[in-house]
Order: sequence, then C-alpha cells, then structure tokens
Amino acid sequence: MKATAISFYIQLFLGFILYVSSPITQYFLQHFGESIHLRQIRFFGMEHSSMMIIAAICLTAGMLKSKNADTDDRRFKILLIWFGIAVMIVLSSIPWEFSPLTSRPSFRSF
Repeated sequence: MKATAISFYIQLFLGFILYVSSPITQYFLQHFGESIHLRQIRFFGMEHSSMMIIAAICLTAGMLKSKNADTDDRRFKILLIWFGIAVMIVLSSIPWEFSPLTSRPSFRSF
C-alpha cells in the first residue's frame, strides 16, 4: 500500500517537472484563449494533468479511509475500490495512440 502510493507520488512529481518544462504546456499557458479550442494542446495542458491529480487524491483518500477500517476484509475492500478508481482514471488519461483525444504514435522515429 505504501509502496504504491510512494511510487505514484514520485511519478506525479516527475510529471509536474515535465509539465513545467514542456513547450506544449508553455504554449497552452501563454495562449490559453486559443489553445483551449485545440484538442491535443488542451489535453496535455489541462486534461491529462488535472486527471492525474484527481487520481492522486483518490489514492490518498483510499489510504486514509482504509486506516480506520475495523477488519482486514473491510480495509482491503476500501483499498480495492479507491485504488481501482485511481487506476481507471490514470488509464483513461494516458495519451494512447488509439485515443481520440491525441494522435501520437507508440514509437517515434528520429
């Protein structure tokens, strides 16, 4: 449980660093009025990052709620529900190549 949360928070921190240094998000923040109407720029500038933060909140809520459970069965049920919600949010927010929100290849040729 703690290892899952720690690895997710590390990933969230690294994602925040990439968010701040990305030219796509810098363009999004500087030209918010026009870039909000561009699907791919909006996805990387707003939707992806906000959904990952919501997933982190769900993960944290699940950890906190499971600590107050009276039995192990109840604790694991709470963890399954909240961690499952977080995983579903993460999987729906990844820029897959088949996603209608982005058009990215799996591998880029340089």
